[in-house]
Amino acid sequence: MRFILLMFFVSSIMLSTSCKESEQDNTKVEERNKFYSSAKPGVRWWWFATEIKKEDIKHQLDWAKRKNFGAVEIAWVYPLHRYQRMYARKYNRFYGIDTSAQKWLSEEWTESVAYAKEYADSIELVCDFTFGSAWPAAGHNIDYAHTTKIYGDTTFRQTLTFSWAWPDTFLVIDHLDKEAFQQFAKPIAQALKPALKGSKSALFTDSWEIKLNSQNKVWTDGFEEYFFKRFKYDIIPYMEKGLDSFPDVRYDYMMMLDTLVRSGFYEPFVEQCKDLGAFSRVQCLASPTDVMTTYSMVDIPETESMLNNPNYSRIVSSSACLSSKYMVSSESFTCMYGFPATFLRKEQTADLKMVADAMFAKGVNQHFYHGMPYNPKGVDSIDFFATTYFGPGSSLENDLADFNQYVEKVSALMQEGETYSNVAVYIPFEDGIMAGAYPPERQRVWVWGQYEMRYIQPPKELEGFHPLWINRHFLEQAEFLNGKLRVGDAAFKLLYIDVDYMDYRALKRIAELAELGLPIVLKSSSLKEPAKTKTDAYPKLLKELESYANVVRQLSEVSQIKPLVTGDNLPAYWCRIKPDGTHLIFLAQPKAKNLQYPIYSGQSFMDKSEERELSFHINGNTTKKTVLFKPYQSVVMKLWPDGRVEEVDISFRPKDPVIRPKEKQKLYF
Repeated sequence: MRFILLMFFVSSIMLSTSCKESEQDNTKVEERNKFYSSAKPGVRWWWFATEIKKEDIKHQLDWAKRKNFGAVEIAWVYPLHRYQRMYARKYNRFYGIDTSAQKWLSEEWTESVAYAKEYADSIELVCDFTFGSAWPAAGHNIDYAHTTKIYGDTTFRQTLTFSWAWPDTFLVIDHLDKEAFQQFAKPIAQALKPALKGSKSALFTDSWEIKLNSQNKVWTDGFEEYFFKRFKYDIIPYMEKGLDSFPDVRYDYMMMLDTLVRSGFYEPFVEQCKDLGAFSRVQCLASPTDVMTTYSMVDIPETESMLNNPNYSRIVSSSACLSSKYMVSSESFTCMYGFPATFLRKEQTADLKMVADAMFAKGVNQHFYHGMPYNPKGVDSIDFFATTYFGPGSSLENDLADFNQYVEKVSALMQEGETYSNVAVYIPFEDGIMAGAYPPERQRVWVWGQYEMRYIQPPKELEGFHPLWINRHFLEQAEFLNGKLRVGDAAFKLLYIDVDYMDYRALKRIAELAELGLPIVLKSSSLKEPAKTKTDAYPKLLKELESYANVVRQLSEVSQIKPLVTGDNLPAYWCRIKPDGTHLIFLAQPKAKNLQYPIYSGQSFMDKSEERELSFHINGNTTKKTVLFKPYQSVVMKLWPDGRVEEVDISFRPKDPVIRPKEKQKLYF
């Protein structure tokens, strides 16, 4: 009888555990399906300040549907005559002043937007919206107290010159002030409510493009009081002399900015999206925050390429994995041949595929193309000033449906399961702040400080380990359980540190994890604290960390950690692991490795196949495979837990591209 009761008790526990696991699996499936109904790519849809007609909306949405797009994102921009000189000189096109445009946020405007959403729903296209006109966040209702501020210049205001309402002035908001965001958001939210009925949409906000970073003088009312309360010294004398002369003070200043920008802009934006019943899709790129933490706040973290090199996307994908966000979207193909419109309308599908494959190999699994201009029915001659052209009459039109089918297939595969994790690499955020500005040859209009981490790569010796970045925020959240560092979807066997500076809070947490037994490779013997007021315990804590037997200097000293893939000249790759232990590894075509902005037209050209001798190490099994990369082809390998290997068919053969010389584009505006 006791045995029967015991068996009943055990069976009940097993059944309960099984039910809980099943519930967790079902929850994850629901999570996977909640954003978009398919993995088809989306496209940013530029609405110019002109008369928006229902028949034209219907015409262009039908076109997008036929071309295998799964979503559009409406982005409201300037009237065409705003860039009259550029259009006239470059394209011999002249646009008169259009007085028929629906007034910004008017009832007529709202009616057009709501119709677009309703019709998109009717043909099963997702319809997302940029939250506001153009970028950065700005409005014509912003009073001077809530605009961008620069220390020492009470007259400075940043204006938005390519908004829907131009030449009416839009003032860029103070991104450190929650009240400024609320003032900006209120009329937009009200005008968008009718369009947010029906299927759930995402609201999008773009990368940080505040024109103050290069001066280290981003400011807000009360900044000095906030700073003194936190750091116990007066920052004003250092602001007067210039922070570039005081890297330790600049670090404290950036820590203050990190807090204020997140609480003043990103947190209220995410909350606003929730209040409106929408998802938040966000590019945190270049914001003066610890972007890994900031990206973890939003529903859909979004990266960008090619204005940004693909390597940056590993930061976004790492943050997504560590915060259990399965989707990583990308603003894709932006000015890939050069800014703003090099070889516009001469884009080549093979080049697009090369860039998309480079992004897949950095964890991207949902694409939003940049972009598709609003063209009335019967017109295909209107362009956005800085883009790759997707739309009727494009050089890509004949291939677009098939190319989108390819992107959908790979995106769907890379949305399965979770990102594979093995080795965590401490991200050099503190190093970036302490280093200050990039050298001139690495700066651009939209790139300035090394804290942006535009060009970082994991160490070469970790290439086969599928390394993910980690920062202090996620280390403080993580637990060390059963020999692994666990946070979000990640379970790491090793923490790798190769930086010069580390915040005391990070060092303290890493020492705690080392004491618990986490294997750590600590390359530097002279970590330094990046702050004006040094912590007395820092040197002692560093020595304590170095004293643990599980803390070593070389990767070769950690014999229990095995790479995922080995071989000469590894391709760029990304791996997802499914609940049953099956690994899906995307191996990008050879041309997609280490892409740098800008690519040249025809860079993807391949006239012969290439082979790689690779070994995959899964669950103690080693499987050797000769992987054949046919021209323009990437490969997806499915590796079963028992060592079996299957190649998944993702073939798509674009036409051979024409190789053109690099072109230096002049700016006409």
